[in-house]
Amino acid sequence: MRIARFTAGDDPHFGLVDGAGEKIAEITGDPLYTRIELTGETFLVEDVRLLAPVIPRSKVVAVGRNYADHAAEMGNEVPPEPLLFLIPNTSVCGPGDPVVIPSLTQEVSYEAELAVVIGRLCKDVAAEDARGVIFGYTVANDVTARDLQRSDGQWARAKGMDTFTPIGPWIETDLDVTDLRVISRLDGQVRQDGTTADMVHGIGAIIEYVSAAFTLLPGDIILTGTPAGVGQVEAGQRVEVEVEGIGSMSNPFVSADEGLVDDADDDDSGSR
Repeated sequence: MRIARFTAGDDPHFGLVDGAGEKIAEITGDPLYTRIELTGETFLVEDVRLLAPVIPRSKVVAVGRNYADHAAEMGNEVPPEPLLFLIPNTSVCGPGDPVVIPSLTQEVSYEAELAVVIGRLCKDVAAEDARGVIFGYTVANDVTARDLQRSDGQWARAKGMDTFTPIGPWIETDLDVTDLRVISRLDGQVRQDGTTADMVHGIGAIIEYVSAAFTLLPGDIILTGTPAGVGQVEAGQRVEVEVEGIGSMSNPFVSADEGLVDDADDDDSGSR
C-alpha cells in the first residue's frame, strides 16, 4: 500500500496511490493514528502537489557511515556500532520543494537513502521484532553541508538546516528492503547506484540500537545511510533520488537569497 500526503490547493490530505503512481484515492484522517477509510474523492497525481508524506512529531534519527564504500570514499572507517545523529523535524520538506543553501556553507552534497517510518510508540525493540513497529518506507535525501560537518565535529548544523531533509514521494507499507537499489542523479546524471544489501547494519539491528537509546514515536523517521557516489551540488541544479520499489523524487537547489517559492511554503498547506 502506498500512502501519500498531498494538497489540491486546500488543506493537506492523505490518500492511497495506485500501483502505476498515477491516481490518489483520498482517505480520512491521518493513517498513523486512524483507520483508513476512503472519502470517494480521487485525484490524478499530476494534478495535485505531493507533500512530505509524514512530518515527524519528534525527530529524525540518522545512521552515518552505514555503507562501507561511502565510509571509504570519505576517508573514514566503518564504526563497529551504528553511528547516530539527530535531525530536527524542521529540516523535512517534500518532493519538488526547493532545498535552500544558506550562506553558512559553501559545500553542500546530496545523499540518497532509504528512510524508515515508525508506526507506533516503542522502546527497547528487539531486532527480530522491528517489523512490528515499522509503518513503512520512503525515499530521503540527507543533504549535508560538508564544510560545517568537518569544522563542527558533530553533525547537527551540517545535516539539520531547514529544507535539508527532503522525503517522498509517498510511504510504501509493504516492501522487502533487503536488496533494493538506491540511486541519485544530479541534473539527470547517475551519481550513486548502490543497494540496501550492502548496509553494514540492517534495519532490524538499527531499530534495536536506536530504540535502546530513544523512545520512538509514530511518524519518527530513521535514515539508514547512503552508498558511495556522493558529491557537491550547486544552486541551480536538481537532485533526484530513487529507491527501488518505492519511487523517486527530485528537488531543485537554490541559494538563500532566492528563498522558497512563495510565502505559502511556510505553512502546512505548502512544502511541509
